[in-house]
Amino acid sequence: MEVSGGAYGDIMAAHLVKQCTCLLREAARLAPAMAPIGQLRLARVAHKTLTSSATSPSSHFSSSMMKLVDSEKVFTLYPENHIDQLIKKAKRPEELLELLDAGHHLNNNQAALIFIRLSQLLFEKPEDKASLIQDARFQQLLRLLNSQISSVWHGTLPRLLRSLYALGLPETSKELQSVEQEVRWRMRRLKYKHLALLADSCATLSQKQHSKELLAELLMHLERRWTEIEDGRTLVTIMMKVGHLSESLMNRLEDKCLELVEQFGPDELRKVLVVLAAQSRRSVPLLRAVSYHLVQKPFHLTKGVLLDLAYAYGKLNFHQTQVCQRLAADLLSLAPNLTSGEVARCAKSFALLKWLNLPLFEAFAQHFLNRAQDIPLPHLCSMLLAFARLNFHPDQEDQFFSLVHEKLGSELAGLEPALQVDLVWALCVLQQAQEAELQTVLHPKFHTQFLGGESQKDQNIFQKLLHINATALLEHPEYSGPLLPASAVAPRLSALDRKVTPLQKELQETLKGLLGSTDRGSLEVATQYGWVLDAEVLLDSDGQFLPLRDFVAPHLAQPIGSQPPPPGAKRLAFLRWEFPNFNNRSKDLLGRFVLARRHILAAGFLIVDASPRSPGREFTVDPSCCSLPSNLPSISPRPIL
Repeated sequence: MEVSGGAYGDIMAAHLVKQCTCLLREAARLAPAMAPIGQLRLARVAHKTLTSSATSPSSHFSSSMMKLVDSEKVFTLYPENHIDQLIKKAKRPEELLELLDAGHHLNNNQAALIFIRLSQLLFEKPEDKASLIQDARFQQLLRLLNSQISSVWHGTLPRLLRSLYALGLPETSKELQSVEQEVRWRMRRLKYKHLALLADSCATLSQKQHSKELLAELLMHLERRWTEIEDGRTLVTIMMKVGHLSESLMNRLEDKCLELVEQFGPDELRKVLVVLAAQSRRSVPLLRAVSYHLVQKPFHLTKGVLLDLAYAYGKLNFHQTQVCQRLAADLLSLAPNLTSGEVARCAKSFALLKWLNLPLFEAFAQHFLNRAQDIPLPHLCSMLLAFARLNFHPDQEDQFFSLVHEKLGSELAGLEPALQVDLVWALCVLQQAQEAELQTVLHPKFHTQFLGGESQKDQNIFQKLLHINATALLEHPEYSGPLLPASAVAPRLSALDRKVTPLQKELQETLKGLLGSTDRGSLEVATQYGWVLDAEVLLDSDGQFLPLRDFVAPHLAQPIGSQPPPPGAKRLAFLRWEFPNFNNRSKDLLGRFVLARRHILAAGFLIVDASPRSPGREFTVDPSCCSLPSNLPSISPRPIL
C-alpha cells in the first residue's frame, strides 16, 4: 500500500504530538499538588505553537488530532516567576530557608538560585556561614540540588559552583563534588564568559586540590576557545579576571585586544592598561595601539581615567610623548579639584615616567602650600620623593621646604626605617637636608640594622645611607656627627658587579688607548661616597700624568698612597651618563645623578662628562666644565657598534 508524502507527514506529526501529550500528562501526575498559577508557561508555548501550525498554509493536521490536543490539560513544573521573585526579594537567609517549610515545591533551578542568593546575603557576614551550613534545611536543600543537578540550567550552573565556594562548603562535600563534576561534563556547552568567571572563583575562593584541578581544565578550555570572544567589554573583563592565571592565555587575550582595540572606549582602554600594569606586562605592540587611539580619538577623559592612565604608563615605564603631554595638560586643568591623595599618586606616576611638566608640578607644590595642615604625612612623603627623582625645585622653594621640615618634625623618627632613609635622601638630593635629619639616620642604633643586608632592598637602602653620609661630609662642613664607620663605607663587590653597557665599553676602550699605562689612570673607581667613577686621572700643573698609586686619595675608603699631591695638581673624574639617567625628552639629569655630580665636585674633582648623542648612538666627552690643560690629548667620539 502506497502512502502519499502528505499523508506520511500527517502520520509522523500525529505521533509527535501524541508523545508530547503523554510527557505532559506524566509531568502533571508527578506533581499533583502544583496547580497552575495564571497561564502556565509551557502550556502557553504549546498552545501558541499548535495554533500557529494549524492556521499556516502548510498545515495538514486533521481536526480530530487538534481535538485530542485541546482536550489534554497541560501543566508545567515551573510556575511563572512566583518563587523566583521570592528568592530575589529575600533580605535574610532565614527567608530563603523558610521556602522549604512553607510547602513550596522547588524545582532544581530554584534550589540553585537559593544558594546563589545565600552567598550574596552572607558576603558581608562571613561569620554566619558555619551556622548556616549546619542548618537542617540547608542540608535538605543540598540533597534536593544533588538529586537534580543534571537539570540545572547552563547559565545557572557556573554561578552555583561559585556560590558554593563562597559559602565555604568542605572539600569532602559530595554535593560540591557533584556540582564540580557536572561543570566538567558541560564545559564545552557553557559560555566563554561563564568559564572565565568560574576560573576566577576557583583561583580566589578555593585552594583545595580538586579545585586546582578544575581550574587547570577551565584554563585549558579558555585558551582553546579564545576566538569566541567577540566584544571588547567581555575581553577586558576576562583579562581582568583570569589573565594573570595563565601566561599563554594572556598572550592570546593580548592578540585579541590588538584585533578589537578600535572598538574600545576610554574605560576599556584604561582597564587594559591597568591590567598590564598590575601584571607588569610591557606588551609594546598593545601599548602602542592603545596610545594611538588615546591620541587620535577625541575621548573625554575623566579624572579617574587620567589618574589610572598615568599610573599604568609610569608602572610600565612606557613613554609616549603625545600621551604624556595630553595627560599633563588635562590634569593641570583639574589640579584645583584634586585631593591630596590624587596629587601624590599623580606626582609619583609622572616621576616614574621621568616626565617633568613644570606647570603641573608647580600646581602640585601650590596644592601643598594651600593645604599644608590637612595633607597626611604619607602623601607628603610621596610628593617629596617624586620631586627628588625629577630634581624639581618649586618657585616658592623656601616656603615649601620650611613647611616640609615643620611637617616632618618629630614624626620622622616614628616612620618605617626604610621610609626615613628615603625621605632624608630625597632632602639631600634637593639640598634641603638639615643636621637633625642627617643625625637621625646616621646614628649607629639606626644604621646598624642595614649593615650586612643581603637582600636587594637592604643593599639599596644602605647605598642611600652612603649618599647621605657623603652629603654630611662634603656639603655640611658644620656637621658634627655621627657618621658611618670606616668599615661600612668600604666599597662592596656588588658596586662594581654590573652589566657593561655599549657606551661604557666604548668609553673604556677609548680611555685605555688614551692612558696607555695603568699607572696613568684607573677605571671603575669605587669611592667611599657610594658612587663609582668611570675613570680617574691625576695631572700636575703642566698637564702631565702623575702615577695615582703614589699619592693620597681621600675619596677612597682605603687609600693606597702616602704622598700629598703636588701643588697645582688636578684630579679628573670621567662620569658616564646613559639615556635612562636623564629626564624624558630633556637634557637634565635625574635627581640621583645630580647628587652624584655634586658630590664628586665637592670631593675636589674636575668632571669630564661622557654622554650619548643622538642620532648614531655616539658618545661625546665634554671637558669644557673642567678648564683642562690644552696639552691633554683629545678624545674622539666613535660610533658604538
